[in-house]
Amino acid sequence: MPLGPLASCRVCGAPNPKPFFNLGEQPPANSLLRREDEKEKRYPLALHWCNECKLVQLGYTMDPKELFSNYVWVTGTSKGAQEFAEKFYGEFMRRVTVPSGGYVLEVASNDGTFLKPFMRNGHEVLGVDPARNIVEVAERNGIPTRCAFWGEEEAQMVLSERGPAHVIFARNVLPHVANTVDFVRGLKRCLHKDGVVAIEAHDARIIMDELHYDSIYHEHLCYFTFRSLERLLNDAGLYIFDMVRSPISGGSMVVYASGEKKEKSKAVRERRAEEEGGSVNELAAWERFAERARAHKEKLLEILRSVAAEGNRVVGWGASARSSTMLNFAGITTDLLPAIIDLNPLKQGLYTAGTHVPIESAEVGMRRDPTHIFILAWNFAGEIMEKLKKEFHFHGECLVPLPGEPRIVS
Repeated sequence: MPLGPLASCRVCGAPNPKPFFNLGEQPPANSLLRREDEKEKRYPLALHWCNECKLVQLGYTMDPKELFSNYVWVTGTSKGAQEFAEKFYGEFMRRVTVPSGGYVLEVASNDGTFLKPFMRNGHEVLGVDPARNIVEVAERNGIPTRCAFWGEEEAQMVLSERGPAHVIFARNVLPHVANTVDFVRGLKRCLHKDGVVAIEAHDARIIMDELHYDSIYHEHLCYFTFRSLERLLNDAGLYIFDMVRSPISGGSMVVYASGEKKEKSKAVRERRAEEEGGSVNELAAWERFAERARAHKEKLLEILRSVAAEGNRVVGWGASARSSTMLNFAGITTDLLPAIIDLNPLKQGLYTAGTHVPIESAEVGMRRDPTHIFILAWNFAGEIMEKLKKEFHFHGECLVPLPGEPRIVS
């Protein structure tokens, strides 16, 4: 897939997908700044829709090396992700048998959080991730990890060294991939004939229904429905036989596929029927999504201005990639949001991309004595509010922007 403006669909190759939602030119969401006055590059951020396979996708492709070679998201910093890792292991092992001598492969394995349950249960594991700094974290955690971008070439190297894997999973990575076809072919190439591959991806239906426009940023090139994801996998010789819902990223889908066609589960049959009877694959529905997002932005600004006008003190929580889209789309800078708390030490002391809001530790940020916490990482709102109450005895109000309408919660 060429870098720059989109000329053809990332799944089926149909020419000129139709643009329908322009969020303006924005910097890469995770390109945090070391200085407040640092210059930064901006790139077009707009959604397009393919009339052939119905894939919603970004209209511009950045260089993956610029986005992922040094990364700031560490999976293990999220309590929710750690808990889901155990459930993910249990769900997977109900669907596959790993024989003696077999191994488990995770593509885009980050710090190895999701491989740890497999290791604890006696399985050989291997991670592959392109971010050198995160690979070093994984290896310090005892997770054998290769530093590489995944595709057919890397799959062949793993195959030559380790043989085929009975378990392969790729969580929250497929939407990030510029060449989706090469990526999925790599999964198929490395999969044992009796193996199972699991792919976790944003669920475009949830994005549409709950208005997750903040999940749109340069790292997320594709927004899959079941239909568009199944088309991609089938073209590579992988066939979905089951699926479950994941709590990650505000709601994702995990599909299980194999190299042979199996009986489809009830969950798969029901999802197909829902999409066939719904509008999630239609352009008109996505155009309405864009209108709702623009209205949401105005409502959010109205609330923040009202809070500031009353002399309140607002601090953000969670300098997530999704927060970058929301802040830049709405034009929220330090006049409305003086600082953002983030628990990831890699982000503390830096500034947000585009809006240049300082990122602080919880200890430093809470010394500002905020009356309101703007929960930017709203997909972890419950976890964050529990921490605020128990550890910081916070009794103010929280602004929760999504899902749906922005709202104040006591």
